[in-house]
Amino acid sequence: MSEYIVNTKSGKVKGYLREGRIEYLGIPYAKPPIGSLRFKRAQEMEPWDGVFDAKEYGPEAIQFDEGEYKGSEDCLTINIQRPAEGENLPVFVYIHGGGFNTGAASVPLYNGKQFADDGLVFVSFQYRMNVLGFYDFTTYPGCEEFESNCGISDQILAMRWIHENIRAFGGDPENVTINGESAGGATVTNMLAIPAVKGYFQKVIAQSSLPNCVCTHEMARQNMDLYLEGMGMTEKDIPKLKDMDPFEMLKGIDHISQMHQYKNPGIFLPAPVIDDLLPERPIDAIRKGSAVGVKLIIGTNLNEGTMFVHPEGTGFPNSWAMVAEMLEKNGRAAAVPQVINYYHPSVNDQFAEFRARAERSADAVPSAKEHPEQEMLYPFTSFATDYAFQMPSIKVAEAQRSYTKDVWMYRYECITGSGWETGMLASHAFELPLSFANLDFHFSQFVFKDEPEEMIQNLVREIHGSWVRFAKTGDPNPKWPRFTGYNSPVRIFDRESRTEQLDRTELMRVWDDMRFYED
Repeated sequence: MSEYIVNTKSGKVKGYLREGRIEYLGIPYAKPPIGSLRFKRAQEMEPWDGVFDAKEYGPEAIQFDEGEYKGSEDCLTINIQRPAEGENLPVFVYIHGGGFNTGAASVPLYNGKQFADDGLVFVSFQYRMNVLGFYDFTTYPGCEEFESNCGISDQILAMRWIHENIRAFGGDPENVTINGESAGGATVTNMLAIPAVKGYFQKVIAQSSLPNCVCTHEMARQNMDLYLEGMGMTEKDIPKLKDMDPFEMLKGIDHISQMHQYKNPGIFLPAPVIDDLLPERPIDAIRKGSAVGVKLIIGTNLNEGTMFVHPEGTGFPNSWAMVAEMLEKNGRAAAVPQVINYYHPSVNDQFAEFRARAERSADAVPSAKEHPEQEMLYPFTSFATDYAFQMPSIKVAEAQRSYTKDVWMYRYECITGSGWETGMLASHAFELPLSFANLDFHFSQFVFKDEPEEMIQNLVREIHGSWVRFAKTGDPNPKWPRFTGYNSPVRIFDRESRTEQLDRTELMRVWDDMRFYED
C-alpha cells in the first residue's frame, strides 16, 4: 500500500484504495482541543513521526443528537476522497451543517464518493460545535481566559491545512470550491467575510444559508443567560465548565432551544459572534468587497420554515404577537402592518397555489391531503423562510455581483409525496440527497419514497451535476443565467427543472434593510 502514502506538512499519511477511489480519513489538522485548550482557539498540529494511518473517520464533535450523547473533544480531523488517477484536480470542500450544534463530516449522507467519481478531490472536516465551539462566555466577569468563535478558528485552520497540503493529494489549491448547507451554508457565506481564509478558495456554493446568523457579544449573552438558567448555574459558576464532563455541559442546550424565541422572537440560536476573526456582519463585509472575484451559487428551498416553526418550542415566531414583538424590540414597530399584510392575506391562496403547482407538474403527485396545523402555521413558516434564508441570501447575491459577474441563484421547489404527507413540503435539507447523489441514506429514502426513479435521477443531474460543473469550469449550467438583481432569472429545481424570471422586488421592499438583534 506504499503508493498511497503522501507527505504533508504534518507528516506522512497512509490512504486506502476503495471502490476505485483513494480515501484518507480522520487526519488531524489541529492539536486536540482538550485539557487546557478547552475553550481555546485551534492551534496548529505539531508534526508527527512515522506514518498516520488514515483508515477511518475520526470521532464527531461532542453533541447531543437524536436522544444520544456522542462524540469526543478530540475531533478536529479532515477527510479526503480522490480519484485513483489524476493530478492538479479541482477541489471540493464540504462543510456540514447542524445549527452549529450537531452534525459530523462522517454522516453517511455526506459521503463524497460521487464527487470523487466525477473527478474531484472531495474534502470534509469536523469542527467544534455548541458549548465548546460557539458559546460565548467572554462578556462575563472572571471569564477572561475563555475565547470566542472557537468553532470558526477550527474552520479557519482546516482551510489553511487544505490550502497548504491538498496538492499532495492530487488537488489544485488554486481551484477550490467550498460548499455547505444550513449552518454549513452560513459558514461558507461567513468565509466570504473572514480575512484569514482569503485566497483559500475561488468558488462558493451556499445551500440554505443563514447569512444573518451572527451576533454581537452583547446579544450572544441573551442566549448564554438562558444556557446558565438551563444548567442551574450562575455566572460565577462558568469557570467550572473548564473541567466539567463534556456531556454534562450539554444539558443546558435544550433550555435555550425551548425558550429563546419566547425571550427574543426571531433571534437565532448560539452561533458565531462578531470579533477579530469575523470582524463584520457577512452581508456588510461582502458589500464592501471582502470577496472580490469569488464566484457564487446561493439559493434556498421553497419551504425552509416548515422545519423550524412549531406550535410549541418553536425555532422562529409562530404568531403575529411574536412577529410584532420581534419588530418592536428591534426598533421597527412601524413596519408591523406592512409585514403582516405581506404574509397574512395571501396564506390560503399561496397554500392552494403550492398544491396546484405540484398537481400540475406530474400525475405521480398524490392527492393533496388536508393539513390544518400546517395551514394554520403557513404564514409563519413563510415568514421564517424569508427572514432567515431567502431574503438575506438575495442580499448576499446582490452584494457579491458588484464584484463579480459570476453569481447564480436557485430555488428548490420539488414537493414529494412524503413532503405532502408530513406537511413539510419542500423543506430545509430536502435537496441534500440530490446534491450528494446519495439516495441510499435513510433521510434520502424518506424524502423520495415512492417517487419515480427517472424524476429523481433528473434532479441529481440538475443539482449534483451543476455543482460538479461549477467546481470544474466555474459555470454550473448553460441553461442557468447569472443573477441580475431582485427581478432575476433563477434556476428552479423541481420535477421539471427550469429557469424562471422571479420578481422578488416586493419581498425585498417589505424587508428593506431591517436589522435584528445587532445591538
